[in-house]
Amino acid sequence: MTERTGCVIVGGGPAGMVAGLLLARGGIEVTVLEKHPDFLRDFRGDTVHPSTLTLLDELGLGEKFDALPHSELSAAGFPTDDGGMMKLADLTRLKVPHPYIAMVPQWDFLDLLAASASREKTFTLRMNTEMTGLIREGGRGGAVVGIRYKTAGGTEGELRADLVIAADGRWSLARREAGLEPKEYDCPFDVWWFRLSRHDDEGAAMLTPRMRNRRFAVPLPRTGYFQVAYLAPKGADLRAEGIEAFRTNVTEICPEFADRVHELKTIDDVKFLDVRLNLLAQWHIDGLLCIGDAAHAMSPVGGVGINLAVQDAVAAATLLAQPLRRGRPTLADLAKVRSRRLLPTMLVQGLQRILHRTVMRPVMAGKRNGPPAEMIKLFARFPQLSYIPARLLGLGLRPEHAPAFARRAMEQVGR
Repeated sequence: MTERTGCVIVGGGPAGMVAGLLLARGGIEVTVLEKHPDFLRDFRGDTVHPSTLTLLDELGLGEKFDALPHSELSAAGFPTDDGGMMKLADLTRLKVPHPYIAMVPQWDFLDLLAASASREKTFTLRMNTEMTGLIREGGRGGAVVGIRYKTAGGTEGELRADLVIAADGRWSLARREAGLEPKEYDCPFDVWWFRLSRHDDEGAAMLTPRMRNRRFAVPLPRTGYFQVAYLAPKGADLRAEGIEAFRTNVTEICPEFADRVHELKTIDDVKFLDVRLNLLAQWHIDGLLCIGDAAHAMSPVGGVGINLAVQDAVAAATLLAQPLRRGRPTLADLAKVRSRRLLPTMLVQGLQRILHRTVMRPVMAGKRNGPPAEMIKLFARFPQLSYIPARLLGLGLRPEHAPAFARRAMEQVGR
């Protein structure tokens, strides 16, 4: 079975759904493929940053997003040995409508985007549909002219398109099929995610990682619970140590959780994330463009992965809508997306690599229990410095705004 669309997007995550929504609003026939039956997967990136919140306002979805259950973080920092706090990033210094990070289940965010996109006549979302390969003109090495797919029911087919956008994450099949190989950067840790109950009086508006005795944890206050990231040295097998050892580690670094670690019944309640930090030198080949994690996997530090992926999607839609209306984008058209997004991506990854080297690695090596003393003194003397990390994490160097063709009046909740 062979079909045709203007643009096929592989992956229904934040990058894929935002790109699909914007292109559809630009009159492009677009099809998004999502291999799962729904968006309900736990411990995906759940942070929505100020630049994305502004984008949602521009798309007319701000009020509907604000009605979703969420918590808000206005600052991030590190506890110091004297019991104080070093505020690394103060989002309240940003002159934006929403100077905070919204913590919302990703499936709610994606459902909101999908519902809005479904009202566009040129948008199609295919759940339970997985890309199995690229279609190349003239065989291997030729231009990409579409994808092969398989549904959960076993139906196989081909979907031809003027452009394939790879938004299928850090293990992107589309990227691999295109022969694109990212450069890997050193990352000293992996993350083990879990959730614990949260009392009504717990959790502030500040993100405060905990560091003690080679252990590193980040409790994220969510609506009704804590989502906790436990960082362990790269390659450590915490499953082999068992749930009792894991509970002991958690209570040592977060003593306030001693009354609830029993909620972790088995080690299966803890989800593993193999952390990667990488970057493609080339984001495209003829007929295919990589965005989001497919182009640059981000460290979980700062929770910036979604923000960067969404900005890639906005840039791609802004730059490629007109070429897609004419037909097939040229190599020069596709190259403009990387040119526009490369420096902002490299700067954020650079900040993450600095934090890996100066904070995470020394803590897990047992050399100290916090950031370097020089950094603490510097930020204490010049608190205005907290604007710089806030700008990079919350907005990026070049925040992307909705193109005119995608903007809408604010939609009312319940409509």
